[in-house]
Formats: sequence, structure tokens, C-alpha cells
Amino acid sequence: MKVLVTGGAGFIGSAVVRLALARGHRVINLDSLTYAANLENLASVAHLDLYTFEQTDIRDRAGLDRIFTKHNPDIVMHLAAESHVDRSIDAPTDFIETNVTGTFNLLEAARAHWIRQGKPDSFRFHHISTDEVFGSLGRTGTFCETTPYDPRSPYSASKAASDHLVRAWGETYGLPVLITNCSNNYGPYHFPEKLIPVVILNALHGRSIPVYGAGENIRDWLYVEDHAEALLAVVTQGQVGRTYAIGGENEARNIDLVQMICALMDEMHPSGAPHAQLISFVADRPGHDARYAIDPSRIKAELGWQPSVSLQEGLRKTVRWYLDNEAWWRPLLARQGVGQRLGTAR
Repeated sequence: MKVLVTGGAGFIGSAVVRLALARGHRVINLDSLTYAANLENLASVAHLDLYTFEQTDIRDRAGLDRIFTKHNPDIVMHLAAESHVDRSIDAPTDFIETNVTGTFNLLEAARAHWIRQGKPDSFRFHHISTDEVFGSLGRTGTFCETTPYDPRSPYSASKAASDHLVRAWGETYGLPVLITNCSNNYGPYHFPEKLIPVVILNALHGRSIPVYGAGENIRDWLYVEDHAEALLAVVTQGQVGRTYAIGGENEARNIDLVQMICALMDEMHPSGAPHAQLISFVADRPGHDARYAIDPSRIKAELGWQPSVSLQEGLRKTVRWYLDNEAWWRPLLARQGVGQRLGTAR
């Protein structure tokens, strides 16, 4: 099949591109190459005949129409998004323009293409979203596909809006849509402003490791390659109009996660150990959600997917990858905002 992946030079998008190519699918990677994108994520596959890169912004409707006409994709996997909560607090306009207006443009371009092709039953528009649209959990309970939306940040609100647009285009126009909401991803190629790479790289350099508040916030961690497997299962086997919640079933408090990484750094890079002495508690993020956790029962039962990488195993793989791939992360440290405390504006 011919798959158009938006945001394919990003963290999750590049994992999807690599896996789709490994399975023999033709892939068109559409990416505007904003600050968090990196074509080096795809260096291992860029030479393949099945791979094509198109630098286009999803806010550019004419550019989207050109790409649909040129490539005639069978599948759209929409991952392009502004995704960093702290940046959304400081600059919400970027998130509305990309996540809401950009998704609208992509839906309209996909619908026009689908109509031109005679509305084939095989066409799919798969929108990849986040569990953050559901808000915050207490000590118990999990998110599932029927959890009411309750976004708390400009980022999650913009993703909630995009989810609603996708559902509306499915209901109103009959566009064959699918939606997935995932828990926190981690793994190789994770942009170095996010928590896990920040901890690894700060520990490596002997710098303070910032932990928001008391570190009590809980997240459900999903290894990125497990997520890519789930996304391809949904787009090839999922029921049109269905939503699938994808979770790693690996809950951890932020402080426990940080300490796990520090222990791995003590073992794998003993210079500077104990790295936990670098932990410092800083002012919390405004509106910081207390806990996320996903119940992935539907995707397990209907599609046979389940997470395969434990948190301890995944963190070990991730730490090893960063220690072995300085040539990848070193240039990214100079990008705008990396290494700075963002998201403190009120």
C-alpha cells in the first residue's frame, strides 16, 4: 500500500516510516521540518526506492493538494503536530494553527482526493492523537475510548479539537477515518527537550536534572517501536470510525522514572556516579496533569496488539542508544529552546 505519513521526520513519525518501509509499503513522508523534525531519523531508509520525502506544511492547502495528486496515497497517517506542552504554554498560536487548522486542511485535501478516486472503500485517514485530551486522572482508573474529553493545556486542547474535526469528517462526509490516542512515548530519536532525553543528557554532562514539583506526576510509558506496531495494526486492520487507545501499561512517577535512568547511567556511564545527586526539584508546570494511564483492552481484543517492551528494558535500550549516538543528538542541542526552561508563563 502507498502510505502518506505527515510528520514523518519527527520522533513517532519516523518510527512509523521505518517500520512501514521494512514491511514493504511505499511511503511518502510529508514534513515541514520545523525545529523538532530531523531527517537524520531516516538516514537508514532514505536511499530506498519505496521512500519519498516532500517538504510541505500541513497549513498549506495548495501544497497538500499537489502532493495528493502527485502520489495518490491509499492511506494517510497523520502525525504532524506541535506536541510539547511547555511550548504550548508560551506560544499557543503555533499549536492552534498547526494542530487545528493544519488538520482541517489535511482532512479537506484527503476528502477531495478520496472523491476524485471514486471514494474507494480501502482508503483510510488515520489520525494519531494523545491521551492528554482526556485530562487528568486521580489515583485510580484509566482512560479508554469512551472517556470524556477534558483537556488542560493549549497543546491538549488543540489535539482535542483535531480529534473532533476528524470524527466530524467521518460522520458528515463519510471519510473513512480512524483515531488513536496514545500514552507517553519514549525511545531512540526522541527530541532532546523531552523528559527522558533531558535526564540522560544532563546526567551525561554532569548538569542539574530538573524534576517538576515533587515528581509525583504519573505517566504511562510506551516504547516508540511498540507504538509504531500498534499504529500499523490499526490502519490495516482497524474498524472504520473506531477509536483505539494505545498504552504501554508501564506507569511510573516522574521521580521514580528519573531515578531509574540515573541508576542505568551509573551502570553504563559510571563517570559522575551517583547521577541521582544531580536531581533538583523546580517550580511545577502550570496546570500539570497528575496522572495518565490507558486501558488498551480494545486494541488487544480486536487487533491482537499488546506492548512488548517493559519500562526497564525500554529505558536500558534508550540510554544505550543515546550513549552510542552523540552524532545524532549533539547538533540538536543548538536548536531554539532546547536546554531552556519553557512553559512558565501565566
